[in-house]
Amino acid sequence: MKSLDLTKEYPRSPRETFAGYVVAARALDKCRAVVAGTNGEYHFDCPLDNFFFDFAGIDSSVFKDFVATGADDAAVAQWITENSKDQSQEEIVQWNNDLRYKRISEMPIELQVFMEGYIPENLPKGSVVYHWFDVYDIEEERIKQ
Repeated sequence: MKSLDLTKEYPRSPRETFAGYVVAARALDKCRAVVAGTNGEYHFDCPLDNFFFDFAGIDSSVFKDFVATGADDAAVAQWITENSKDQSQEEIVQWNNDLRYKRISEMPIELQVFMEGYIPENLPKGSVVYHWFDVYDIEEERIKQ
């Protein structure tokens, strides 16, 4: 199992597609780090992860148990494919694009309230956030501002 040390490096961007889904690669990276005890300030099974788990119909604790077996990326991708609820490619693509381009004003109110404080506290002053995933990519230096 390749586990990132999230006290020294970042998980994959939520925009990255894994097993056909955005967010899945990031959830996997955080899960592996939690299992290894190297998650630092990152949380597995957070609201972002739960957008993926809820859409795919996967129980996060069952996912974590499988990841803890040491499964590599290919095995986890196969497991996701076999254990996610049956959806058309069109439904998955639409969901992926909805999340990729989701504005903060389109999020559930409790996440809007959270982001209202999180953005000024954790992003460089003057950062421009167009979409929800920008918050992660700016903070983790994939988008330079």
